[in-house]
Amino acid sequence: MTAEEVDAFLEESRIMTMCTLNHDGTIHAVAMWFGFLDGCIAIETKAKSQKARNLLRNPTMTVVMEAGERYEELRGVELVGTVEIVDDPQQMMELGRNIFERYYGPYSEEARPFIEATLNKRIVAKLHVARTASWDHRKIS
Repeated sequence: MTAEEVDAFLEESRIMTMCTLNHDGTIHAVAMWFGFLDGCIAIETKAKSQKARNLLRNPTMTVVMEAGERYEELRGVELVGTVEIVDDPQQMMELGRNIFERYYGPYSEEARPFIEATLNKRIVAKLHVARTASWDHRKIS
């Protein structure tokens, strides 16, 4: 995919597989909702979750978004990079609002208490991408 196609695909994607490294070197892979913070893929998760503990120990993360049912329709993007833990309340709220709008609909101030409660005892992890891989089998002739 071109850079523009990758950006469009990420914007339309709803669920990603997020991979972090456990303490024993095995891979912890989970399905996650995500949003965008400063142009980067970002997630929020409970501070005591396995993925949060993994990222605090080793900030390496790989995410994959995919689409398609049949072989000739398959397309996807893999992003590999390093996570920055964001603890600034304003940026955390910005991500919370972005995720709310992506999955629930337009934001209003009535949603603020819901988002604030969601962000309680959580961390925000922003992915700084070092490598991107993409594929689009619809382009195969």
